Amino acid sequence: MIKQIAIIGAGTMGRGIAYTCAAAGLSVTVQDIHSHTLETCKEYIDSQFHKAVQKEFLTAEQANAYGQNISYTTHLQEAAEQADLVIEAVLEVMELKVGIFKQLDEYAPKHAILATNTSTMSPTEIGAQTNRPPQCIALHFFNPVPKMKLIEVICGLETSEETVAKSFQFGETIGKECVRINEFPGFAVSRMNCLIGNEAMKMVMEGVGSIGDIDKAMKLGLNHPMGPLELADLVGLDTRLRNMEYLHKTLGETYRPCPILTKYVKAGRLGRKTGRGFYEYSKQL
Repeated sequence: MIKQIAIIGAGTMGRGIAYTCAAAGLSVTVQDIHSHTLETCKEYIDSQFHKAVQKEFLTAEQANAYGQNISYTTHLQEAAEQADLVIEAVLEVMELKVGIFKQLDEYAPKHAILATNTSTMSPTEIGAQTNRPPQCIALHFFNPVPKMKLIEVICGLETSEETVAKSFQFGETIGKECVRINEFPGFAVSRMNCLIGNEAMKMVMEGVGSIGDIDKAMKLGLNHPMGPLELADLVGLDTRLRNMEYLHKTLGETYRPCPILTKYVKAGRLGRKTGRGFYEYSKQL
């Protein structure tokens, strides 16, 4: 049974996963190489518990108890050595993920599942660098993690049925719905979402409509809860660019990144996290 979770990477996705696991009563250790990122992560999680109490989703006693079940460290071994499930949530860079998985394979208990939160990359390739490919899988969460109900459970070539079953049980424990996806670049959601977002960016570049009107058309015409450009800002335009570059490399010309996306990233307009992307924002946790 999965009781102890290690989250590797305390950025937007990592902190969201950590809060969600903690709020479900699991013990969580969050690791990041940057102490200031861990401090920001703790501030975010504390604020989420405070909001949950205000909205009466949790009692003050529950929030306090769950908050005490979270620890923070800059040391990978310390985070992984007691974990039943390790979830890597770092940048979408294959070399970085592979390097972390090699270390996790050494540090984590033999029974532990090693999961990557990648939105596009191959769990087969990542897991092959370890001595436990049957226990390697991709668990693709969606932003913002506390609100989004889906986890894509992506099976690598050698992922065992036991690992899949435990992953579904974990999803149920933290209140998520899981779908099983067989590995292919982009999986299901990212493959479609990147294509829609890229097309919206082309429409902006071509002058088809304003940023606001294109998003409004998608929300009201197709019943999307968020427009594709607004969503790209939420994900992070640098993250979206890395995803598009990977899909372009693996799936072909259809996924060539729109030039305006590349231009915005070069300008440092990365979306919500920098206060400016396709829209402008007040910076907040």
